[in-house]
Amino acid sequence: MSTLAISGLNVVFSTEDGPLHALKDVTFDVPERRIVGIVGESGCGKSTLINAILGLLADNGTISGGEVLFEGRDDLTQFTPRQMRDLRGPRISTVFQDPMGALNPVLSVGRQMINIQYRSDQSKEQKAARAIEMLKLVRIPDADSALERYPHQFSGGMKQRIAIAMALMMEPALLIADEPTTALDATLEVTTIELLKDLQEKIGCSVMFISHHLGVIAELCDDVVVMYAGEVVERGPVREVFQHPSHPYTRRLLECDPARQTERTRILPTIPGEIPDLRARPRGCVFAARCLDRHEGCDTPQPDIVVAPGHAARCNLAGQTAREGAGA
Repeated sequence: MSTLAISGLNVVFSTEDGPLHALKDVTFDVPERRIVGIVGESGCGKSTLINAILGLLADNGTISGGEVLFEGRDDLTQFTPRQMRDLRGPRISTVFQDPMGALNPVLSVGRQMINIQYRSDQSKEQKAARAIEMLKLVRIPDADSALERYPHQFSGGMKQRIAIAMALMMEPALLIADEPTTALDATLEVTTIELLKDLQEKIGCSVMFISHHLGVIAELCDDVVVMYAGEVVERGPVREVFQHPSHPYTRRLLECDPARQTERTRILPTIPGEIPDLRARPRGCVFAARCLDRHEGCDTPQPDIVVAPGHAARCNLAGQTAREGAGA
């Protein structure tokens, strides 16, 4: 069973220049007790996807189609604002990129961790004990005294761990981590990844991990979803997708990873071209204008081709590769 099952999700924003189709037919699952990474360039729709799931789209944004099933029964696209408020926190929690944006600088950490337990009928002492327990779980030294300190008295890495502790306070079924390691240096990034792995196993939740860092996705996630211009162009197990990328965009994205460069250079590889205008989406493949393998078939809508168990790509060349492999 999947904790989150997204099917045919479409999001449109109204603008002065016409409707902007930000997400188109987004489909993927976040299985129980697994970590699914969402990766893609800036502007690929990762943040819009999060806001659509959480019911936090801007006033000019609407879900024009599809469904978001949570725990196999509830379609979040049909929830009222009140129902979404009741769900956020206890069942779905979020860790954001900037911990200072998540922590109130004028309130002590302890007060904030007690306040977010407002739905609990426990006493203040019990809530404080729960806060200390969570701080110990995320490896904050001297957790008892940490409750009395303010966010500015902690390092960036510690603030992010506190934010993670707060998100997991109610042991949610789904944790959405929105690029939580981007603001950290390399050493703290590794530590945070290891911490997230440990906590996910202990609590037993599912994690949707948003990032543009391919190395982090490879290290942390079980499955990966590759997005481009608001579409899922490839999805599958991390090892399978990274070792056998079947969509041209995924291949180019991997080629641009600095960790894969074998020679010293002043100029890092990039993907030429720009993301298409989402107010006038191309009829065929959304990546065609930047693709080195473009051909006539790219001008028609692309199907999702299964190239291996659990591994699919939205490219007709992926289908040819699958058939050639099957006939070999």
